[in-house]
Amino acid sequence: MPYLLGIDIGTSGTKTLVCDENGTVLATAMAEHPISSPKPGWSEQNPEDWWKATCKATNAVIKRAKARPADIGGVGLSGQMHGSVFLGEGSTKPLRPALLWNDQRTAKQCDEITSKAGGREALIEMVANPALTGFTAPKILWVRENEPKVYEKTKHILLPKDYIRYRMTGEYATEVSDASGTLLLDVKNRVWSNRLLELLSIDRALLPHLHESYEVSGKISATVAKELGLIAGIPVVGGGGDQPAGAVGNGIVSSGIVSATLGTSGVVFAHSDQPTLDPKGRVHTMCHAVPGKWCVFGCMLAAGGSFQWFRNQLAHDEVHAAKRRRVDAYELLIKEAEKSDVGSGGLFFLPYLTGERCPHPDPCARGGWIGITSRTLRRDLIRSLLEGVTFGMRDALEIMREMNIPIHEVRASGGGARSKFWRQLQADIYNAPIVTTNASEGPAYGVALLAGVGTGVWKSVEEACKRAIKQTEKISPNKRMFARYEPLYTTYRKLYPDLKDRFREIAALAC
Repeated sequence: MPYLLGIDIGTSGTKTLVCDENGTVLATAMAEHPISSPKPGWSEQNPEDWWKATCKATNAVIKRAKARPADIGGVGLSGQMHGSVFLGEGSTKPLRPALLWNDQRTAKQCDEITSKAGGREALIEMVANPALTGFTAPKILWVRENEPKVYEKTKHILLPKDYIRYRMTGEYATEVSDASGTLLLDVKNRVWSNRLLELLSIDRALLPHLHESYEVSGKISATVAKELGLIAGIPVVGGGGDQPAGAVGNGIVSSGIVSATLGTSGVVFAHSDQPTLDPKGRVHTMCHAVPGKWCVFGCMLAAGGSFQWFRNQLAHDEVHAAKRRRVDAYELLIKEAEKSDVGSGGLFFLPYLTGERCPHPDPCARGGWIGITSRTLRRDLIRSLLEGVTFGMRDALEIMREMNIPIHEVRASGGGARSKFWRQLQADIYNAPIVTTNASEGPAYGVALLAGVGTGVWKSVEEACKRAIKQTEKISPNKRMFARYEPLYTTYRKLYPDLKDRFREIAALAC
């Protein structure tokens, strides 16, 4: 009975997972890698660090699963979306550090893409999405304009997980879910957009071969098998970008089931049988990791990241207390938040610590508290942060409702799903049932399931999810609490438009 290996190249580290043919997780492992910010708004990583972390975490998870290298029957790859790796011909060494999904330097290039495409609406019709600073295409233009010598040497441009695929198999390949986030894919037809590539003067030869997510894209090569702790010849499937892969790992493979993932970023994700577009471009429409299906999702940049910032900068007492008591500092902070009332005493938190993406694609947006008075307590600061992040997640849900996407239940995952208080808060603010499942390992688990489909363990992605993923808890919204939150959410939605121009002035002053 073959085991399945899932690998997720995240922003803070690479996670590996081994499961059996029933979808039971046998072991997980993690290896961290650093991130750099050479200038304000810039975000980069060295792809070599991803490879080292992949080798370390893969060796560790095989050992923890008490498996032999020959027991692994298939490998699936996931990773942070939108990042760009520039490679010369036949070289595994990148020509420069990778520009990441949260890099904000490309506003000028986004404007250029929109103009060349004939405007925002024309661009959305062409590739299903507007030009955003996080996407890959504006990064390509930025390197071409600002580092022409690097661009001249570039022969291949790969996404983060696809660089690891290249190192593993020697294949320049990707799959449609991750490719959707480059802004260069004709999402409706699941092929590269020759029209946009022509308008931007980007050579199609720079881009990798496209696969569906379950398809075998290559095999582990003999030259790296030992380094990985594997054997040569193991099939590697297309896999998925972290959001579509995480959705598979949470069972979001049919209409009516939506996920709300509170990690560093916050993502609301819905399955779609058809390529449904938001003409305003506030949410993304991309190819799902399910063949012949699509997805719609909205991403706020600093969801759990806002809570992490608070912990690191303003919660030293809780961090020290947590170490003494051997508990999680977040647990202590949430207990403090529970002492505050709904609405946090009229305090609002704007979670725009790294700019914003959905529903306000604005790299100049700034975070902060509004409504502090002499009566404001620390517990109010914490609760308002949790409420503000959850309001931001609801923004994406409301857009999906406008698009007539059915929402019968919301499956919670990520750090925010660990707290029952925050799960209930989500149910009350979303006015939707919050469900948790037995699957909590995210994208690494999703691509392990995809590897099982690609190697014949299951006949389809839907069958894999039905066999492996079960509901463990369902929390219904409290109608009385929803009624109390509704006017607060209405006020929250007015704050960004009121402050938009001031954000730009503040950003200019900080340069």
